[in-house]
Amino acid sequence: MTPRRRRLVLVLGILAGVSIAGALMLRSFNENVMFFFDPSQVAKGEAPVGKRFRLGGMVKPGSVQRAPGSLSLAFVVTDFKLDVPVRYEGVVPDLFRENQGVVAHGTLRGDGVFVADEILAKHDENYMPPEVARAIKEKHGGVMPVDPSKAAKEQAAR
Repeated sequence: MTPRRRRLVLVLGILAGVSIAGALMLRSFNENVMFFFDPSQVAKGEAPVGKRFRLGGMVKPGSVQRAPGSLSLAFVVTDFKLDVPVRYEGVVPDLFRENQGVVAHGTLRGDGVFVADEILAKHDENYMPPEVARAIKEKHGGVMPVDPSKAAKEQAAR
């Protein structure tokens, strides 16, 4: 084999190796990407069934149901327009409660129930995950809807 042909084979081998490595990286990134959906998008069928994604919104008041003697939890996530039922098996964060912001990671079943494998709750009283706040504001014309219980407490404090 001539030196020129040897260089050509080497260059083609390097290009093939870089191409394979790039394809494997893109595939890995694509498998690990988790998109964010709000309850309206999920209820309208925009979220993928059976694939992992993040669901964010507010925990609907009166919707949290715990199974006695187990770690099973059922609740509803809302964006104040549409609701999505969520099922979770495990320990929830201490800050998880009704009428607070939540982001759940998991998959959507064919019957419209979101099965979460991880739940993230807000950090403090004024915090809401940015994706949740943005999604809720978009659904309500750029303004966060007023929670009736918080509005009553603020009125009483004045």
